[in-house]
Amino acid sequence: MLVLIKGCTFSACRYYGNIVSRTKLFELWRPLFPNLHVKLPSINKLFSSETNLFVTDANVQKYLNNLMNAYRNDKNQGSFSQIFKLARISLLLEEKIKINENLKNLSDLANENEEMKTLAKEEESLYKEQLLKIDEKIINTILQHLSAGHYDNVIMEIVPGVGGQEAMIFTLDLFNMYKKYFDYLGFNYQVIELLESDIPGLRRASFLIFDSKAFEKLQYESGVHRVQRIPATEKLGRVHTSTAVVTIIPEPKNMDIQLDEKDLKIDAKRASGAGGQHVNTTNSAIRITHLPTGKAVTCQTNRSQIENKKLALIKLKNLLYEEQLNNQDSFISEMRKKQMGRKLRNEKIRTYNYKQDRVTDHRIPNGTIHNLNNFLKGVGLEELGNRLNRDMQQKILLEIIEKTDS
Repeated sequence: MLVLIKGCTFSACRYYGNIVSRTKLFELWRPLFPNLHVKLPSINKLFSSETNLFVTDANVQKYLNNLMNAYRNDKNQGSFSQIFKLARISLLLEEKIKINENLKNLSDLANENEEMKTLAKEEESLYKEQLLKIDEKIINTILQHLSAGHYDNVIMEIVPGVGGQEAMIFTLDLFNMYKKYFDYLGFNYQVIELLESDIPGLRRASFLIFDSKAFEKLQYESGVHRVQRIPATEKLGRVHTSTAVVTIIPEPKNMDIQLDEKDLKIDAKRASGAGGQHVNTTNSAIRITHLPTGKAVTCQTNRSQIENKKLALIKLKNLLYEEQLNNQDSFISEMRKKQMGRKLRNEKIRTYNYKQDRVTDHRIPNGTIHNLNNFLKGVGLEELGNRLNRDMQQKILLEIIEKTDS
């Protein structure tokens, strides 16, 4: 009986001793299991958003790992140095490094201890979810910086493309649409050029928009806009296709480009070309030459010499800023070069189809919006603009990442 009791006592001690030792061991491992009581999300939820799909791209992941390694090794060298200066990036990278180290320790632990494999596997899934969220925040921080107000003012020019009279009417439609859009956004703007055609249409129109967020909202409006509709002059009811060209010219902030008066040669002369008696009889045209670079711009769009000088200075600053970006090879500079390069005149970007009551932007997969009348009032344009900003920024970023890796 005593032997039996001793045996039971020994077994019990050994059993509870194992529990105690496991408890102590788990206490040592606890720092690797901070998510023990966190409910694991479904895989559908984990990869549901467009941003998640973008972040999980192999090239993006490679770039983010290179960014983390560069931060860990040398924060002041290479093309990443500008990114490390962005707010929150350092904290996010520190967190990313810590989680990667925990994942490595967790993997080593699971290999050494069979009993912890299941628990480690669940914890690994939660760590990876946290990494995905951190990667999203890093990408969004970079994109938000690129979308920030780097430009004081923006010039928007609208001219007819192909289609004759119908193209001029469409130019007037776009002019009115953008006016309503600026009012809707609360932008201050000035019509600096309005050259009307003989019919109710426009040969040329230009806005000067005074807002640091104008470029962010308007940068992807540059390109060929196409309209498909039955013109008012069409007697047989046939649908015609006409185009208008929109160009966006941003003015960089003074901290990016500074113009010294002594470096400028300013000449006033008589304007030339169509425009009535005034054009050829007053010295309203302005030509500004930047002496250090030899770059020159001419502006004669306005009847006021003062206004023409103001516009010429904006265009000159834009030229110098583009040249400055071309001489830089940092990641941020490369992104801005891509943004500036999106103002190609020959790229068909959008179709306004009146018969189908829709607007389709051809650059993004979700670029169709119905209710054309509402869109032309400027309201739907913001919705499409938000889609464009997100998709185009990601597309540009991916182009730069792939170029960096190649």
